[in-house]
Amino acid sequence: MRLGSIIVFVALCSFTAYYIYEPIPEPIGEKWKLMLTDCFFRSLGHLAYFSELLGLKDYMGVMHFITVVESVSPVSDKWVHVSVEKFDGVEVVVYQPKQQGGDGELRRAVIYFHGGGWCVGGTRMAPYDFLARQVSNDLGAVVVSVEYRLSPAHHFPTPFEDVYRVVKHFLQQGVLAQYSVDPKRVAVSGDSAGGNLAAAVTQQLQKEPGQQIHFKVQALIYPVLQALDLNTPSYQQNQNGPILPRTLMVRFWSEYFTSDRAFFRAMMTNTHNNQESARLLKFVNWYDFLPKSYHGNYSYSAPAVTPGGAGEAKELDALSKSLIDPRASPLLVPDTELQSLPKAYVMTCEYDVLRDDGIMYVTRLRAAGVEVTHEHYEEGFHGAMMFTTWPTDFQIAHRIIGNLVKWFEENL
Repeated sequence: MRLGSIIVFVALCSFTAYYIYEPIPEPIGEKWKLMLTDCFFRSLGHLAYFSELLGLKDYMGVMHFITVVESVSPVSDKWVHVSVEKFDGVEVVVYQPKQQGGDGELRRAVIYFHGGGWCVGGTRMAPYDFLARQVSNDLGAVVVSVEYRLSPAHHFPTPFEDVYRVVKHFLQQGVLAQYSVDPKRVAVSGDSAGGNLAAAVTQQLQKEPGQQIHFKVQALIYPVLQALDLNTPSYQQNQNGPILPRTLMVRFWSEYFTSDRAFFRAMMTNTHNNQESARLLKFVNWYDFLPKSYHGNYSYSAPAVTPGGAGEAKELDALSKSLIDPRASPLLVPDTELQSLPKAYVMTCEYDVLRDDGIMYVTRLRAAGVEVTHEHYEEGFHGAMMFTTWPTDFQIAHRIIGNLVKWFEENL
């Protein structure tokens, strides 16, 4: 009996170690901390999958647990005044530095969109609260953190429309004056899906008739920028990578557009394009827009095109307009629409399925004459900036935030 117990105990320990252990690329630091963190995310993903399979709760409903467990109260402290407000009906959390400048001195401002694949995340998550307070305090800036509605309850374009309404509301002379903000020193920023929204609203604002106030700069943190080719080298290299494996990113994309599982299956096999979206694949041809050092052993192969027709193909045809909408895929706009965009900061991580989206955008922005600062972390992984609090307190997160704040200080 005692021997049997020992065998069971050893077996459980072995299984646990096998489950937790995940090979981490050599350049990444704090490997065991990342293994344990990734184990939590993988476990939650497995739970979400089985919950949906059993009809208990949908996948993203379970994944939303990340948002809940990380929630904090948006309260003021001795450095920053925090308030929850509504901008054109959309909830925002506003961070204002308590330390005032000289008489009549106007402040900088940053409008920030959180990440989470348009499906999870929120302004009240501890990492975003931490980031907003640091940016506000270090820059003496007003930070507007936007609580946009999430998918799958609200598919595209609702999240975009929410953040755009906030931008349009805030960039009014009277509103900026209310917060003592200099109209010439306003930035937009976001990470991951938030970087997608930041890039999209910046493009849209440039085309807005009669818009007098524009962003001075845009800062995109490991942004997701296109949904046409989900098999770029970074998607292949990092398909089983930490925090954001390819399957989860594809799930986020499909849920952003529709809850139809046929679309998810098509996106997983990279066969979700039709003739209409295929004509824009030239803008995501990574063989042209990625430096050769990123080509690796991969050969460029354009995603398969599904002809229109009955059943699933017909559903894909109906979704093609969302696929090619620049409000969803900012990388798809022609060069002429990039030329007038403001100075940009684009951050990418080597071990991230979204790496190539960001690098291709940098290439195209520079070719269009836009000044771009590209910061690439060879030891970085997707979501690294989020891990700023115990027990997932990574050194790279503080370095990323420090470099972002420094760039704002020098350019905003």
